[in-house]
Amino acid sequence: MFTGIILDVGEIAELQPFGEDLRVYIKANKLSLADQKTGNSIAVNGVCLTLVEIKNGSFGVDISGETLSCTTLGKLQAGSRVNLEPALTPTTALGGHMVSGHVDGVGELISLKEEGRSIRFVFAAPADLARYIAPKGSITLDGVSLTVNNVNENQFDVNIIPHTMQETIFSDYVPGSKINLEVDIIARYVARLIQKD
Repeated sequence: MFTGIILDVGEIAELQPFGEDLRVYIKANKLSLADQKTGNSIAVNGVCLTLVEIKNGSFGVDISGETLSCTTLGKLQAGSRVNLEPALTPTTALGGHMVSGHVDGVGELISLKEEGRSIRFVFAAPADLARYIAPKGSITLDGVSLTVNNVNENQFDVNIIPHTMQETIFSDYVPGSKINLEVDIIARYVARLIQKD
């Protein structure tokens, strides 16, 4: 489990294809690799992955063909910046919301505009996920825990404060950018419970 509070922005150091799978090496900046070991979970742009190797100041993760097909990770290149969050520990402050790291779909940035010191980002979600997105509810975008402002059919908007712009890859986004989207876990279970047989 994760909180959606990004602790580092890493950089893709190397990609090694293995058939339909991919091993990716990521250089961490602020995240101490001394605290990590193989088998640990780490969220990369909101996708829960298993750390399989540490070498030359980078850590390696294996990404299956299934994960590549339903997230934005298949578009990564050497030099791409990625949001990083290690898994929760018993002493981790729960500053965001409960995030599983299981991406529900890929959204797209429609527009952005400055509003005071923040920037309002408008995203489109896949139609089948829009029902789980509610005003003032939680959403995770590329691993970042955010509060939804408004919802209009399959579009929703969030405001990004200067700290979040500086500490995540939100500053890299332009209209048309694709993002990994995870809806609120509670919304998912409530919808399932009220679903008619």
